[in-house]
Amino acid sequence: MAVLAPERADPGSEPSAGRPLYRARFPRPRRDVVPGLPDDGRLSWVLTAALGLVALISRLWGIGYPRKPLFDEAYYPPEARELLIWGHEYNRGYSFIVHPPLGKWLIASGEQLFGYTSFGWRFPSAVAGSLAVVVLVRLARRLTGSTLLGLVAGLLLALDGFSFVLGRVGLLDVFLQVFVVGAVACLVVDRDVVRARVHGAGQIAAGFALGPRGWRIAAGFLFGCACAVKWSGVWYLAFFAVLSLCWDRTAWRDAGVPRPARTVALRGLPGALWALGVVPVSTYLASFTGWFLGESSQGRYWAQQNPETAFGFVPDALRSLWHQHAEWLRFHNNLSTPHPWESSPWSWLVTGRPILLWNPQRLTDAAGEKVIRYILMVGTPMLWFAFVPAALWLGWRIVARRDPAAIVAAVGIGAGWGTWFLNLDRTMFIFYMAPVVPFFVLAIVLVLQDVLGPANGGTRDDPFRRQVGLAVVCLYVAVVAVAFVYFWPVLTGQPISHADWLRRMWFPSWF
Repeated sequence: MAVLAPERADPGSEPSAGRPLYRARFPRPRRDVVPGLPDDGRLSWVLTAALGLVALISRLWGIGYPRKPLFDEAYYPPEARELLIWGHEYNRGYSFIVHPPLGKWLIASGEQLFGYTSFGWRFPSAVAGSLAVVVLVRLARRLTGSTLLGLVAGLLLALDGFSFVLGRVGLLDVFLQVFVVGAVACLVVDRDVVRARVHGAGQIAAGFALGPRGWRIAAGFLFGCACAVKWSGVWYLAFFAVLSLCWDRTAWRDAGVPRPARTVALRGLPGALWALGVVPVSTYLASFTGWFLGESSQGRYWAQQNPETAFGFVPDALRSLWHQHAEWLRFHNNLSTPHPWESSPWSWLVTGRPILLWNPQRLTDAAGEKVIRYILMVGTPMLWFAFVPAALWLGWRIVARRDPAAIVAAVGIGAGWGTWFLNLDRTMFIFYMAPVVPFFVLAIVLVLQDVLGPANGGTRDDPFRRQVGLAVVCLYVAVVAVAFVYFWPVLTGQPISHADWLRRMWFPSWF
C-alpha cells in the first residue's frame, strides 16, 4: 500500500489551493522472509532419528581398529584417564596441558563405560558426530522450511568422509562441532519465537519486555561448552551474538516500532549480555571445577608462588587460572613448528592436505601380496569441491534476496574458517574445519534448494520444473554417496591392494 508523505515544494512555487504537496512513498520490496515450518512434525522426527541411528551405526562399525592411539590420541585419551583418576589433569613435568577440559571429560565418559580401550575413548566421538547430523537436520529444516532439505543436509554430513573419520577417533574437534551447531540451532529457534511474539502483539509503540528467552540461554550454555572444548568456539559466540541482536532489530522493525535499534538496546541487550555473556562464561568456568578442587592441578598454585601479582580482591585461584590461560595463549600463538601434515586454510576448502592417521607397513595377504591399510582424514571430494561455489552462491542470495538462511551459513563460515587467517604463521591442520563443515554443507543445501524449485511445483509453461529439480538433487546426493563408499576403505583402514589404494590417492598431497 502506498503511503502519502509531505513533499517539499520547489523554491518560488506556490502550493495548490494552499495545500502541501504529497508524493507516494512505496515500501521497500522485501524478500528476507523467514519460512514457516512444514506440518510434518512427528514424521520429520522419525526420519531424523532414523538418519541419526544410521550415522551412529556406521561410525561405530569397527571403531576399535586400530587399538593403538591415532595422531593426537596420544594426548587426549591419557589426559581423559587422568581426569577419571584424579578429578583433574595431573601436574606432569613432561607434558603441558593446552586445552580446556570439557572435551577430555567427554572422552573420559567413554573410558568410564568401556574401559581404557580404543573403543572406550572413541565411542563418545561417534555419539557426538551422530548428534551433529541430527541437529543439522533440524537446523536446515527450520532455515529452509523443508523437511526434505533438512534430511539432505544431515545425509550429506553423514556422508562426509572427514566428519565420518572425525567421529571415529578420540580427538576434541567433533565435540566442538556438535556444540557449535547445537548453539546456532537454539539461536535460530529463539529468533523464530521472538518474531512470533513480537508480530502477534499487534500495534507496538516502543516495544515491550520479552521476558526470559530459554532458547537463547540454551544457546549461551552450548557456546560455553564449545569454548570449554576449544577456544575457537569463542568466534562463533561473538559472531552469532551480534547476529542474534540483528535478528531482534529486524523483528521490532517489521512489527512497526519506530526506532528498532533503540528498542533492541533497551529491551534486548541486557538479556543478551546475560544469556550470551554471563551464561557462557559461567559454563566455561564450571568445566574447571576439578582443576579448582585439585591439590596438584597444573598451575593451580601459581598465584601463591607469585604473591607480587596480587590484584585487588581477585581470588588466588582465579589469578592462577588466568595465568594458566595466558600460558596457553602464548603456546597457541607461537605454535609454528613444522609438521608433515600441516595445511593452510585455503587448502581446507578442497581437502587439499588431509591427515594420515594410520598406515602400518609391510603387510601382506594370505597369498603373500602386499596390502595397505590406510586411515586418511579426507573429506568426500564430491562434497568438498562444491564448498567454494556454494559459498559464492551464498553471497548472491544475501545481496539479491537478503536471505536469512544464507546469512546464517555465511556467518558460520566466517567465524569458523575466516578467523584462521588472523595468524597464518601458526601451524594448522585440516581438523580445525570440523565446526565449520556443517555450515558449508548448509550452503550446498541452499544451492540445492534453488535447483529444486518452489514446493508448489512448476508453472503452466514449465510443469516439470519441480520434478527435474528433484531429480538433479537426488543425482547429486547419489554421487556423494557413491564417492563416500568408494573412499570407505581408506577411511576405515580396510586392507586393499596397492593398486586400489593408489586409485584413491587423487592428489600427491594425500600421501
